[in-house]
Amino acid sequence: MSAVDRIRDWQDEFTAWRRDFHAHPELGFEEVRTSALVAERLASWGIEVHRGIGRTGVVGVLRNGNGQGRIGLRADMDALPMPEANDVAHRSTIDGKMHACGHDGHTTILLAAARYLAETKNFDGTVHFIFQPAEEGRGGAQAMLADGLFDRFPCDAVFGLHNRPGLPVGKFAIRPGPVMAGALFFDIIVQGRGGHGARPESTIDPVIVGVQIVSALQTIVSRNVAALDSAVISVTGFNAGDAHNVIPDRVTMKGTVRAFKVETMRLVEERMRMVAQSIAAGFGATAEVIIREIAAPTINTPEEAVAIGDAAAALVGEAHVERNRSPVMGSEDFAYMLLEKPGAYIHVGNGVGDAWGCEVHNVHYDFNDAAIPYGAGMMATLVEQKMPRVG
Repeated sequence: MSAVDRIRDWQDEFTAWRRDFHAHPELGFEEVRTSALVAERLASWGIEVHRGIGRTGVVGVLRNGNGQGRIGLRADMDALPMPEANDVAHRSTIDGKMHACGHDGHTTILLAAARYLAETKNFDGTVHFIFQPAEEGRGGAQAMLADGLFDRFPCDAVFGLHNRPGLPVGKFAIRPGPVMAGALFFDIIVQGRGGHGARPESTIDPVIVGVQIVSALQTIVSRNVAALDSAVISVTGFNAGDAHNVIPDRVTMKGTVRAFKVETMRLVEERMRMVAQSIAAGFGATAEVIIREIAAPTINTPEEAVAIGDAAAALVGEAHVERNRSPVMGSEDFAYMLLEKPGAYIHVGNGVGDAWGCEVHNVHYDFNDAAIPYGAGMMATLVEQKMPRVG
């Protein structure tokens, strides 16, 4: 019996757990209920539990045999600050919070893998089940690392996954090298001098300055980033005055930068500061540019990308594993764990069509429970293949 088949025997139970997580979403570093349930279930299977890693993170430790191998398996637990528009029995019970990225499913997948491995013990070594808080831009991976994650729970390699809407259930996608982009968030504050809209000559109009900055930012990638590299600058917010006849004192803008190389991120950051401040100065205004890193590029090491792809292929066949999937501009703070340890990050099919093809971070998104046995089975098989039982 394959790991998928065994885990499928528990499908109803794990579906209920996933839907319970979905109905009770918690934002980053607020995952008190979620982490308590995770810890309780790990302990019930005889797994050693450590709580409060990176504030609300949980690590389960499962040892078997005398093997010296050590593997980390990671899932994220947090939800997003957005409303849910789904009309399902398990919809969010908390206004303004929703599991719109499938972290409820990822948490359940890792729990299912932990239960399977604790029951079968068909491996020789140590598995660390890493339940991470605050993936959605709040620094959960960095918090766990600052808490000594890999000093306290040494790993030879660490692996993570994410559901992929539009990829059929039972299929996987992986690639060596860059798999997800690094991300910067930025705020630009233009300070001018407000006044009456009928007398603009007496003002330093920050709206005009802001518009020029937005337009000029779009030239940074096309005229500074090499054509064979990739980067995106998106201005996602522009806030100015409130009255029809008043030129405001200041304008604020915000947005995001994505790139697959750290060097490219630094280049774009430098040019953004120069462009915004120079344009503002030319109009007699000032521009404050605040840029913060949200995630580094997610880079799969070649050997580990092959290993996790092999585990998936052992379950579903090579034809259902895409080994050179194009990278995506979304970001993932699992990247910081991959800066510390070799590892890989794989996409698991969440389904296609109207029901399951809805992209993440959408008010209509929902995780497909049929994907649980595949994600969990793949992680369990990876452990069994990387640390085979002797004798």
